Order: sequence, then C-alpha cells, then structure tokens
Amino acid sequence: MNAKTNQSELLPRAGRSEPFPSGRLTFLSPAPLPTGLLPVDHDHVVGEVNDAYLDFGAGTTSVFGWQATLGIPFFCFLFIAFVFPIVVFFGGFVFGNGWEDALWGGRVTFDYSFQISIWAGLFGFFMLSFPRWLAYGKLKNVIPTRFNRQRREVCFVPEGQKEPIFVPWEDLVAWVTEAQGATEYGVQRQYGFGIGFYHPETGEKYTLEFETPGLPLAISNWEAIRAYMEYEVHTLKEIQDPLELQGPDDPPWEGVHVFRNARKRLHCEYRQGKRGMFYLIGWYLYHLVTFWTIPNRLVEWEVQKIKRVSRKTLPKAMSDWSEALPENQWAKPSEELKRQSRRVLELQKIHPGKPTLEIFALVSDEAVSRRAMTA
Repeated sequence: MNAKTNQSELLPRAGRSEPFPSGRLTFLSPAPLPTGLLPVDHDHVVGEVNDAYLDFGAGTTSVFGWQATLGIPFFCFLFIAFVFPIVVFFGGFVFGNGWEDALWGGRVTFDYSFQISIWAGLFGFFMLSFPRWLAYGKLKNVIPTRFNRQRREVCFVPEGQKEPIFVPWEDLVAWVTEAQGATEYGVQRQYGFGIGFYHPETGEKYTLEFETPGLPLAISNWEAIRAYMEYEVHTLKEIQDPLELQGPDDPPWEGVHVFRNARKRLHCEYRQGKRGMFYLIGWYLYHLVTFWTIPNRLVEWEVQKIKRVSRKTLPKAMSDWSEALPENQWAKPSEELKRQSRRVLELQKIHPGKPTLEIFALVSDEAVSRRAMTA
C-alpha cells in the first residue's frame, strides 16, 4: 500500500512541483484543470484554430516582432547619422570659436557618421532577421502539435519522424518552469512552458518547451489551449486579441486591418478626451520609425508562407485524423476530470487570492486520497 502511494507521488499531476538546481518545475496536468486566468496566447505560438482542432507551435510572430526588426536598426541609423553631428555642432559652438567651428565639426562628423550608420543599420537588421530566416528554413521539417477537441486527443509528429503519435488529451503532461541564475549583471529569472508525453508503445519521452516572459503568461498560454479543448473559446481572435483590435469579419492575425482599427480607436479616444495630444503624437512617431504598415503586411505574408509549408508537410494519417466528426461521435470528458474541475472552481471562489498552482496541488492531493481510500 505504501509502495503504491509513494510511486503515485512521483507521477506527474496538476500542482505537484519538482525542484532542480536553479529552480523548479510545476505540473499543470495530467487532468487539465481550469486555471482561472485569462486564456491568452501572448507569444502567438498558436496557429490555426477551427471547430475541430488547434495548431500549437506554428504561430506567426506578432507585429511588434517585425516592428522591432525594422525599427531598432532604423532608430540606430537616425541616431548615429544625425544626433552625433548635432551634438558635435553644439559642442563646437559652445566650446569652440562659434559658428565656424560648429559648422566644420558638424559637417565632418556627419560625413563619417552617415557611412557608419548605414552599415550599423544593415548589420542590426541582419542580426535581428537571422533567427527568423533560420526558423523559416526549419518549417518544412517541423509539424505543429495539433489538439483535436472532438476526439479529445493530441497529435505529435516528433522532429525527424513521419508517423504521428496520438495521445489522449487528459493524459497529456503540461508544466511551467521557474529558474534563476546569477550573472555579472545580477540575478536573472527565467520562465517557461512545456508539454510532453511518453510514447504509448516504446515509453520514450517527448517534450516541447518554449520560454515565456513570466509565470502568469505561461499559465495563460496553457489556459488558452485548455479552454479551447473544453469548448470555452472557439476562435483565434478570442485568445490573441486582448485589445479587441480585430473586427467581426477581419482575419485572425495582425494584418493591416489591426493598424487601421488601432488608429481609428485612437482618434475616437482623442475626441472623447481619453487620450492627450502627446500620446497621439507619440503614436504616430512610433509607427513612422517602425515603417508604418509594413510590419503588418509582413505578418500577412508570413501567415500565408506558414500555411503553404504546413499543407505540404502534413502526414496523411494526421490529415485524416483532423477531419471533423459528427457531433454524436465527439468524445466526452471523464467524470474524474469533471469532478476535479468543479472542485477547482469552488476553491477559486472561496479563496480568490490563492495561487492557481496551490489550488491544483490541493485538488490533486484530494483526488489521490480518494483513490487510495477506494483501492
């Protein structure tokens, strides 16, 4: 009896934590329970979403990613090419012999700084773009993880393999990680989100992980998947548009329509007095430095590219498995999952400030005790 209990304690279950030298790992499932957080795909790792399935791991970059890729090198170009000569100009005027030294110093500095700024801008653009082009090259070999809510299964195609592996949704293992390390710049904290499973035939372990800016964001990413699988959200817009910048008929990505909607809302808020003149000017300056609507158009191009590549690489068994089923054939959640989910919601109401992972641990402990008593 004790041996079985100890063994069960080592198995992954929602709320259980495992320490490692620089941090800890905490499981969110098996038993995908409601987290109480908003279902938001902050990192845009979710790709296609429809009535039957959700693709995870093949999402597009956000507009901000393209704005950074274009805007940071351009800002460096402007700063080096024009700010340095202006500083030298005023320095020559104040500390030199007036206008003659100021004009000479500004002109000579501009001749050098302009050439340097061009090469610095191009180098910055190349360095920021390089990871993106590497990712494009891997697209043809990477097949997204697909969550089928009608079958309540998850399909994995590990890198380098062609045959898909199907895992029951409620058996999927998900976790978040917290780690910290000391560097010369101080203590740095890192967070991540991962999913994985053991191959049903070979017992081999497969995992898929990515870094997130914070622990709540990692849990929100998981909640977006869980809410979709439990029919609580139904579209990509619901999990990727927290600012509600997409209209009812707009495509579910950050194309030019998002830019136009944001500008329209800005002017509406300005007329209502919710935004001031400085905010309005800052908005326009930011988008001018980041090349206006070009980042949005690049997102649209990227979406189409990913779709074309994904269609070519999808195995036939996975395509057949992805076909929609009649509603009377849809799989249902287990009674145990329903029971634990109700208990989580109950505890969230009783203890609204209690951390999600602590509630998960409490509910999981109750489930283990209940199974031990009935064994």
